[in-house]
Amino acid sequence: MHEAITRMLAKYEFQRVEDYDRALREILQQVALLGLWRSKFFEKAAFYGGTALRMLYGLDRFSEDLDFSLLEPEGEFSISHYITAAEKEINAFGFDVRVEEKVKSTGSGVKSAFLKADTVEQFITINAPGQIMREIPKGKVMKIRIEIDTDPPGGFETEAKYLLAPIPFSVRSFTLPDLFAGKMHAVLCRRWKTRVKGRDWYDLVWYVGNFPSLRLAHLEERMRQTGDWKGEETLTHDEFWKTVHNAIDLLDVDGARTEVEPFVSNPEALKIWSREFFHHIVTRIELL
Repeated sequence: MHEAITRMLAKYEFQRVEDYDRALREILQQVALLGLWRSKFFEKAAFYGGTALRMLYGLDRFSEDLDFSLLEPEGEFSISHYITAAEKEINAFGFDVRVEEKVKSTGSGVKSAFLKADTVEQFITINAPGQIMREIPKGKVMKIRIEIDTDPPGGFETEAKYLLAPIPFSVRSFTLPDLFAGKMHAVLCRRWKTRVKGRDWYDLVWYVGNFPSLRLAHLEERMRQTGDWKGEETLTHDEFWKTVHNAIDLLDVDGARTEVEPFVSNPEALKIWSREFFHHIVTRIELL
């Protein structure tokens, strides 16, 4: 096993197969970011979403995907070169990962790809113990989705952030007020089949408790792009608060709690959740 991977693994505690799965997934995500940096991807794009929060700011829940946004709209943008660079980087560290680009319907502004790997083979690479190996279903495939928004809404700022493993490198990220605006857009406007995405509400609690500043102009741009804010008037503070409290009134709290529970290390923190709880904490949001 590569020495850098050994050091990265040492930061985790392992008891269950899920612990190995999460650690391996995060290590592959971080090595993929290194490959993207080497390919100069961050000259054109910025990191955002739950994985960005976890890696760059210490969000205490696990995140499955890598989400990015181009700095400027580019309809003909191709992700092939960049995801190939991520694949090569991961394999150079001793893993066996393949990349598959997903072809979406015409008109979609999101480019997608998956990094896929045989779970058993990767567990062997990190020297997982035999009793853990026996719990993995034969043929199980680990997938990491990479999504890039090629038609980003305006009104956001970015900054350079630095990671030190597997080697020191930098990524470009949305600033925290714009990350929060993106998360608030998901809270208010995400259509996720018939279920609520509890991870959005968990992240909302995290933002309020750690980085409560939200850039309202960027939220408005996102809502206009998805058709959730129409007309020539701007999104005012009063309209923002009205929309947020309406969303809380409609929240399936039990469904949200159930959805996020597998991704958090301390499910006890979810017991306090209620509509009253959310109505109270959102008042701490600071609008910029």
